[in-house]
Amino acid sequence: MASGMRIGLVGPLPPPSGGMANQTLQLAKLLRAEGATVEVVQVNRPYRPYWIGGLKGIRAAFRLIPYLAHLWQSAANVRLFHVMANSGWSWHLFAAPAIWIARIRGIPVIVNYRGGEADAFFDKSFAWIKPSLRRTDAIIVPSGFLETVFGKRGFQTRIVPNIIDLSRFSAETGVAALLRTNTPHIIVTRNLELIYDNATVLRAFSIVRQTFSTATLTIAGTGPERQALEKLAAGLGMADAVTFTGRIDNEGMADLYRSADIMVNPSLADNMPISILEALASGVPVVSTDVGGVPYLVEHGETALLVPVKDPAAMAGAILTLLNEPARARKIREAGIASVQQYTWPQVRDRLLAVYEQVLAKTNKPLVDGEG
Repeated sequence: MASGMRIGLVGPLPPPSGGMANQTLQLAKLLRAEGATVEVVQVNRPYRPYWIGGLKGIRAAFRLIPYLAHLWQSAANVRLFHVMANSGWSWHLFAAPAIWIARIRGIPVIVNYRGGEADAFFDKSFAWIKPSLRRTDAIIVPSGFLETVFGKRGFQTRIVPNIIDLSRFSAETGVAALLRTNTPHIIVTRNLELIYDNATVLRAFSIVRQTFSTATLTIAGTGPERQALEKLAAGLGMADAVTFTGRIDNEGMADLYRSADIMVNPSLADNMPISILEALASGVPVVSTDVGGVPYLVEHGETALLVPVKDPAAMAGAILTLLNEPARARKIREAGIASVQQYTWPQVRDRLLAVYEQVLAKTNKPLVDGEG
């Protein structure tokens, strides 16, 4: 049981909304509902003063120093650290310091690693990463994909899936659930960055429009590629059919899924994208690239349609399959709705708490206040 546990949860929080930030916020709320005391150590606190955020090069210090101080203080108040970790500089600046501070302060640390670029990141930097990993008490990952990435480097992990909140994302039934094949609405809910390859979606959509001239595409997210993507949409002659919404809050995202007929995930690298789980829970058929952990999350032809990366023709073909074969689309939709049940909190809860309890027992820490 989580009641009485004191947990230091290290990770980002919205804004901006994103997979890891939303998971951190949601996990803190769920653990507190179980009776745990959760202190969130936020890795992306707003810059103070705010104008420091515009000064590249020195702004990192204005975030890092208060973060390290918060970690040090928190380690005196909690029984364990649960660190939400990712690849790249995020690991070096935030995850690794949390591990070492936990070790210095004598509390156990659990690394919750996520991120589709883990394999490439480890290939490049594992000599720097390994010493920190060896000082963790447990490594948990959300997918079999990352379990394999760690396993081939000699580290054992335990799978604790990402959590989907079905109170926010729910599927329509009856007539409202049928594909609007006369005016299909296709959505993408990834940020406008090169790794998410929204350009391939635009090229695929231009092919789809040759058959469904009234189809519309909504791309929900922010990022440095927006101007280039808007230019590409105009160059393909479909600026009037493509909407770039910018950032959408959590409530608006649920509304967007309810309006959609198909969700496309075009990533070049991925682990266990929450956006796919949100689409499945909302009853929206998914077309995704078959990268990283995605084939561990959905099964091609059963709960989604998977295509190669950077292949607009294959992506368009999968979209058209769903639009032209409503019976198949309905079967995939229903299987997708059923599959997300394994990612609800009642299903994930016992797995996570078992890790907490085993780590605390192994390190001779009392499970809850008043024990020992």
